[in-house]
Amino acid sequence: MKDIVVVGPVQDVPVMGGRRRAASPPSPPEPAPAVMLGPTPPQEMVERLKDYGQEHSFSLWDEILPEERELLVRDIESIDLPRIDRIIRRSLGSQGTVLPSVEPVPESSVSTVEERSTAEKERWFKKGLKAISEGKLAVVLLAGGQGTRLGSSDPKGCFSIGLPSGKSLFQLQAEKILCIQKLAAQATEGSNGIVPIHWYIMTSPFTDQSTRKYFESRKYFGLDPDQVTFFQQGTLPCVSPDGRFIMETPFKVAKAPDGNGGVYAALRSSKLLEDMAARGVKYVDCYGVDNALVRVADPTFLGYFIDKGVAAAAKVVRKAYPQEKVGVFVQRGRGGPLTVLEYSEMDPNMTTEINQITGRLRFCWSNVCLHMFTLDFLNHVANSLEKDSVYHIAEKKIPSIHGLTMGIKLEQFIFDAFAYAPSVALFEVLREEEFAPVKNANGSNYDTPDSARLMLLRLHSRWVVAAGGFLTHSVPLYLTGVEVSPLCSYTGENLESICRGRTFHAPSEISF
Repeated sequence: MKDIVVVGPVQDVPVMGGRRRAASPPSPPEPAPAVMLGPTPPQEMVERLKDYGQEHSFSLWDEILPEERELLVRDIESIDLPRIDRIIRRSLGSQGTVLPSVEPVPESSVSTVEERSTAEKERWFKKGLKAISEGKLAVVLLAGGQGTRLGSSDPKGCFSIGLPSGKSLFQLQAEKILCIQKLAAQATEGSNGIVPIHWYIMTSPFTDQSTRKYFESRKYFGLDPDQVTFFQQGTLPCVSPDGRFIMETPFKVAKAPDGNGGVYAALRSSKLLEDMAARGVKYVDCYGVDNALVRVADPTFLGYFIDKGVAAAAKVVRKAYPQEKVGVFVQRGRGGPLTVLEYSEMDPNMTTEINQITGRLRFCWSNVCLHMFTLDFLNHVANSLEKDSVYHIAEKKIPSIHGLTMGIKLEQFIFDAFAYAPSVALFEVLREEEFAPVKNANGSNYDTPDSARLMLLRLHSRWVVAAGGFLTHSVPLYLTGVEVSPLCSYTGENLESICRGRTFHAPSEISF
């Protein structure tokens, strides 16, 4: 089913089944007093549920065991009913809201690859390294997903795409942090050594423990354990179209993760925005785990971001073809904010519209989940999203006491922040250099481990040849290549001493 995306002012709607309290600011649920669970549910809790139209949650009380009754009471106690009620009402009430017209992103908002000079890129690179050496950058990784579509129940970051080294996505990204820390220290005069980049990793209830154990068992891939912080994204009850909780079992409310945009609420509730401020962080790099070519803590992007003085920025790639199923950046109304329009929301004619001056697609800037924010803006957007409480509505089949039931999952997306930004800049990158998504199992038509591996091997092979190296191969070169360890090079720099005049047989890894 299609996700329904909503923005803008909304009105409360009545939800079937009970009395209604006025919306109140979010506050943690008050712990219920200890009660002896008897043949009837706790009356105070029943009354509280009635206030929000959710008393049906206790409808099977008579049919469940004493220990299951205790589980049900604990489950209800864990739900912040005033907050959840506000989210349900405002999200359902936003359906049908008339949105401002969609305009292409102004050219002045985009830094394109073709317009950048070498001097400009070097200046941004140095500016970014300086900020990193001063401890002003933190990195947030969105890693709540499991590798289900890849045929694995492990966290997606644990997945190996089949590189010669066998490294997982987590390891590749950790080693890029190690590399950029070293480059920042080397580039800074009078440096007192390496300044660690703090890595905040958002997990989910389904991946948290296994992610922590994975890092511990691999000694954090050489990072200091103190520079890695794990935190969990939240979950929200799944609801029926009239806003009532769906019961997964007679003693458990069905819940689902609140989307990758749940990072804002999670950072806020975990007090990690305050933690960043205490560490002297000014800028936050935020990205998704399933990109094999991600440039974590990219100093060039950071330097550009600082130069522009904007609140938020995003790396973008040009759409590969009109029907490519990607969200694109748009402007909501002439002079309005930049936001992301999902492919499912685009009119078919929009996907093929041509800019008559450039000859390119009018709506061409794909969102690839590579973002940069100021810490001040993150604080602002976390509070604003919580205040507005409007979530995307996704109609899904949800496991319930009645079997698979059509219901609603409530989600926020990472790009929801851009609608709140007073200023946004887009930074074009080349797909073949920075965007190799790992979303589907091998055998699919796109975004597979095989396709990501080949993109990485081809890129690194170009680095080796540019550094004076030679390649031999027993299969066609378009099917293989060499892998350069991130510990050796971040974007192909400093490889001459390793590669010049040497021959490497593909596939293989080049490391120290």
